Amino acid sequence: MNLHTQQFRNKDAAKARLFSMLIALSASLASNAASPKETTVYFGTYARGEQSGIYQSRLDTRTGQLSDPVLAASAVRPGFLVPHPSGKYLYSVGEKPGHAGKDADSVCAFEIAPDTGKLSFLNARPGGGNEPCHVSMDAEGKHLFSAQYGGGSCSVYPIAANGGLEPRSSFHQHKGASKVDPKRQMDPHAHSINLDPSNRYAMVVDLGKDQVLIYRFDAESGTLTPNEPAYVETAPGGGPRHFDFHPSGKFAYVNLEMASKITAFDFDETSGVLTPTRTVSTLPPDFAGKSSGAEIRVSDDGLFLYASNRGHDSIAIFSIDQGTGELTALGHESTRGKTPRHFNIDPSGKFLIVANQNSNNVTVFAIDPSTGQLSHTGNTVEVPKPVCVVFSSL
Repeated sequence: MNLHTQQFRNKDAAKARLFSMLIALSASLASNAASPKETTVYFGTYARGEQSGIYQSRLDTRTGQLSDPVLAASAVRPGFLVPHPSGKYLYSVGEKPGHAGKDADSVCAFEIAPDTGKLSFLNARPGGGNEPCHVSMDAEGKHLFSAQYGGGSCSVYPIAANGGLEPRSSFHQHKGASKVDPKRQMDPHAHSINLDPSNRYAMVVDLGKDQVLIYRFDAESGTLTPNEPAYVETAPGGGPRHFDFHPSGKFAYVNLEMASKITAFDFDETSGVLTPTRTVSTLPPDFAGKSSGAEIRVSDDGLFLYASNRGHDSIAIFSIDQGTGELTALGHESTRGKTPRHFNIDPSGKFLIVANQNSNNVTVFAIDPSTGQLSHTGNTVEVPKPVCVVFSSL
């Protein structure tokens, strides 16, 4: 190759890089122009007495500033929330209003006021077992799914035209336990339920069984049927808790609460089969204290995974290999609070918001889109016993 030809090729490569940069910049500007300047945020809590309920705030998506939280609805133990994709309704675990005790354990539906974001109670349905702890939604917003920790079961509820919950269309009681930990694993404890991106399979993570149970979902009938195989084992005594899919649908991840680890899986969206590939720690190698895992979240672009550590009080940061799904540890960021039970990434993808249960505060971190690293925005607001963060399209 002569020098003249090489110079032309270098110029062509430079033009291609410049063109790609301009396209990316245009897309970014278009996205920013189309995205709202504020997003409604709801916080589920374990607050008691007069403070008990679901709180509401507004996130400025330009600065990461949260408005002072206000009570959106009184509720008892609304520890996990999920919004309807329409932005009109919100669903929670908790107790049916006016009732108390084991028989009151329910999943609840609320209507969101379009002008204020305040919540109006619609109805509640029995959780199918004590201690419903997790709710999720199918892709079309037609069914609500719940996992019952104390009862070790999972349920499905059709959603009515007015946003209320119909009677259960499906219920499965888990049986057996790993019994590795005599204090926590003598019975089944379903801890979360999530659908895959194709909306065909539901993954129910059971801490007591050390398993992820796999169900086929029939969207017409709203029923779950055990897959074949019906489950995948996780590390004995690890205590799996929460689960998330990679947006490609090729990979999935579960955090092991009791072991402070994450197991990565290959996922076959045709058969629903999960194949474990590797397990990594969420804690620094030199950490010697007590800690447990809580939440896990894959970024919407699929480049990074985040996990919260209660005890180390940090967010563990990982990059994701887009070809293999393998995780590479990138470090940790302090949550500026105690016991980060839950966190979430806002719809713009720019901010990660952490609910620090035992320090009664919520903290906001900016996400570096190229490195995945977190930086505290300096914004911290007070919320009583915050344990869940979700966003509404309101």
